This record gives sequence, structure tokens and C-alpha cells, in this order.
Amino acid sequence: MKNHRAVLFLLAVLALAVTSCRSRTDRSEGTVLLSISDFNGLPSTISLRSQTPPFTIGQITIRNIIKDPNGTTTNLQSVELRSIEVRFTRRDTGTRVPPPNVQSVFGIVPADGSSTQTNFPFLTSDQVLSQPLRDLRDLGRDTETGTAVIVLDVSMRVFGRTLSGDDIVSDPARFTLEVRP
Repeated sequence: MKNHRAVLFLLAVLALAVTSCRSRTDRSEGTVLLSISDFNGLPSTISLRSQTPPFTIGQITIRNIIKDPNGTTTNLQSVELRSIEVRFTRRDTGTRVPPPNVQSVFGIVPADGSSTQTNFPFLTSDQVLSQPLRDLRDLGRDTETGTAVIVLDVSMRVFGRTLSGDDIVSDPARFTLEVRP
């Protein structure tokens, strides 16, 4: 009989533990999430010889999403923006990629609100003067693959801190970019 009670007790504890597990979004610090919710003026192709850096995105909308929409919202859940990080990966057969680009940004995204960044420089002179874009600009081809087009997947994350002191990072927002000489 004691073993039966012990098993029932353990099952009850296990059930409580499983039902109280936090969802994916609750594992991040704080009570809010940052999200890059919209791009406007997003380039799909750029030409390194006919355009000069920096290459910009016309408008980026950043949202502050409350994790518990039924909970209490305060100004301390507003997020002070810190930076936007841009990373590049190759979609083609090449392995060389431009270095990451981290730009400081300023502003406050109010709790359950949004903020807009305009003319954000996602590809700067630093990336254009680095391989493989330098070869593409100067030689008209990528010396690693021999192609005249480099296809990059661009990934962006926003970093900030709530006014209550919780560090917040958005999930990556992605787009594909075709780079030509």
C-alpha cells in the first residue's frame, strides 16, 4: 500500500512538473519579446560597381510583444534599443562571407508597441572591402567559385534591454540578397 501511494505521489509530482514547464517564449529573460515585424524598401539585388556603400533598408519595424497578454503592462517593460546585428551566410557553393555588421541603434520600443528604424545600413564599406565582395567588385567575379553573382542569406537580430534591466534579443529575421559586380 505504501508503494502504491509513493507511485501516485511521484506521478502527481511529475504531472505538476510537466504542466508547469514554461513555453519556448518564456525561457528568454524578461516579460517581453522583441520582433522584427516588417521591412520596407528591402533590396533583393545590389550592384557593387554602380552603387556605393552603405546599402540600406528603407524601414525596419521593431515590435515589443508582451509575453502574457492578460497580465499587467508597465512602462518598465519598454525596451531601450542597443544594436542590430547583421550576419551573412552563403546560399551558393562558396564558403567565404562578409564579416558581421553590428550597428548601434537608439530609441525606445514601448511596452506592447513598436518603433521604426529608417535607412538602416545593413551592408557597409567594411563588408564590401572584405572577401568575397572585394573580388566581386574589383575582378567582376568571386575567385572562390568563379561566378559573377554571390547569393547571400542575410540574418538580422535586434538587441535591447527593458527599463527594468532584462536583456532582450529578437529571433533572427532573414532575407536573401543577390550581389553583382
